[in-house]
This record gives sequence, structure tokens and C-alpha cells, in this order.
Amino acid sequence: MKHKELTHAVIGCAMKVHSTLGSGFQEVIYQQALAIELANSNIEFEREKEMDIFYSGECIGTRRVDFLIDGFLIVELKAISVIDDSHVAQTMNYCEAFDVSLGLLLNFGSKKLEFKRIYNTNHEENSSYNPYIL
Repeated sequence: MKHKELTHAVIGCAMKVHSTLGSGFQEVIYQQALAIELANSNIEFEREKEMDIFYSGECIGTRRVDFLIDGFLIVELKAISVIDDSHVAQTMNYCEAFDVSLGLLLNFGSKKLEFKRIYNTNHEENSSYNPYIL
């Protein structure tokens, strides 16, 4: 799997945050704590990265992703009891709209950290991946 080391490092940072804070906080608290862990791990990131959304070549709005790491990994955070298909779809849509090869969906709201890797099959790097095999 491409980028395996980076996704493992990010998941490790998220696990440290979750084991320290537990569940029950708002998403922004986990976002701030994860930013500290990523920086402590020397992982390059942009927090709340705003990107344009295009349709037929025209900008139709903007969306903000929680983290863009190393320019190719979108990290979307949740603080909910269970991840469902709509959260996976949101992360996939961000990957496709921003032409990013990989997304990571992290949920801090459950008893243990939940995570899913999401591959943008429309990206040239992932033409052989199935995004629904997580």
C-alpha cells in the first residue's frame, strides 16, 4: 500500500490523542490535540485547509478539510458514536474534489478510535484500488 508509513504515523498520533482524552469532547478539541501530536511527530500538515470546488471548470464554492498532510492525504475528523456511509462518502467526495489520492477518516467519539483509509480511485495513483475495501 502506497503511503503506508505516513498513514500509520497519523493513526498513531490519533491513538495517542484518543488514549489521553478519551471520547466525549467536541471535534475541535481533538483537532487541536491532533495538530500538536502531528507537529511533535514532525509530520507536515495544513489545518482547516480551504480548497475550491469546481464543476464544469467553474468554481462553485469552497470546502475546508480538517487536515491536509504532505499535500496528498486528507484527514477528516469526527466525534460521533459511529461512522456511517455518509461520513465515508464525505471523505471520498473531498478526495475527488481536491484531486487527492488518499483520505483518512478518524472518529474520536467512540470508546476506541475508529479509522478508515479511503482511496480516490479517480486519482491516477489509485486506479487499481477499490475505495469501499477499507
